[in-house]
Amino acid sequence: MGHDYEAGKKTAVRIISILAIITIAEVLFALLGKGYIIPGVHFPAVIMGGVMIIMSLVKAYLIVYEFMHMKYEMPGMVRSVLLPLFLLVWGIIAFLYEGTAWKGNRQKVIEKNERSVETLTQPSAETYHADDSH
Repeated sequence: MGHDYEAGKKTAVRIISILAIITIAEVLFALLGKGYIIPGVHFPAVIMGGVMIIMSLVKAYLIVYEFMHMKYEMPGMVRSVLLPLFLLVWGIIAFLYEGTAWKGNRQKVIEKNERSVETLTQPSAETYHADDSH
């Protein structure tokens, strides 16, 4: 019984250490990429975001796999947990895409409204003719 406890404790400490190292790496990468560690060094937003997402996914995997005991579950149970996760990620991507499209369409509506206001506020040719008759 003591061996199982000691093995579990050793595994937990190892996973926590890996999570800490990844977290420190994330912070250092963010500071480096924004130019706080080495002035003038800036990484593109796509690279920054991609690396941060990958490191966060690795941490999430380790937490779910070890601390939520997913490695001990039957494959069907694992799939029943992962499928909604993939649907959630798909939903987030879809909402971001739709939000971007909505923003572009909103800009078109604003420009159309501005043109309509300009048309309404500009005096027409008939107004000039009516003023000239006096």
